Amino acid sequence: MSVTVDPSEIAKFEAMSAEWWDPHGKFKPLHMMNPVRLDYITKQVAGEFSRDLNADRPFEGLRIVDIGCGGGLLCEPMARLGAIVVGVDAAERNIPVAQLHAEQEGIDIDYRHTTAEALAASGERFDVVLNMEVVEHVADPLAYLTACRELLKPGGLHLCSTLNRNAKSFAMAIVGAEWVMRWLPKGTHEWSKFITPDELYDLLRQAGMTPVDRKGYVFNPVSWSWRISERDLSVNYVTAALAPGDRAMEEQGAGEQA
Repeated sequence: MSVTVDPSEIAKFEAMSAEWWDPHGKFKPLHMMNPVRLDYITKQVAGEFSRDLNADRPFEGLRIVDIGCGGGLLCEPMARLGAIVVGVDAAERNIPVAQLHAEQEGIDIDYRHTTAEALAASGERFDVVLNMEVVEHVADPLAYLTACRELLKPGGLHLCSTLNRNAKSFAMAIVGAEWVMRWLPKGTHEWSKFITPDELYDLLRQAGMTPVDRKGYVFNPVSWSWRISERDLSVNYVTAALAPGDRAMEEQGAGEQA
């Protein structure tokens, strides 16, 4: 089993772990972006699994894993929507932070200090894999995405967001966010590890998935807010891809076994 964890990257996030739930701290950019991330995620999951987002618990029965869960910024809303949620992070110090916050909120989430590869090797399978702002931090993106695909049930949904690699992304994600605004410590991102949308689509295909959608996350410095864009993938963007296999057959087989 290959291990794609980069120890130097893990150390960066462990140093910031106590600030996960501070909207004005080092994770301020994620707190600001979270509403558009959730909008994209919930719509993709609802569309793929024919769920009504107006229902009380639309994701009831769906098993979702958030790889690189951090403090649980995505895990908690997924659990509130009814999903069975597993949060995974290779940075050990993130897990107690996430566990404590979930307990304080009265939310049941299974947090684990482990990796995508180890989870896949254990035979765990999920309807949805959330892979947000992680792939640009791993040592081997293809091996990592392959592990994510192995975590999916047949026909399962993989959602992956990352940063494009161009002059604009360097200016905004590194110069702007790290050097000027100081939202993140210098060195949080390495521009050379950023991945273009076409490269990510190619990696997803090599990992055995079928890309089906991609959108951009665009920051407006005037309104100080984020929006989803159909066309502008120049800095932050998100993709949706499906694992091979027939989900209907899988569900039918599970029903017959029950």
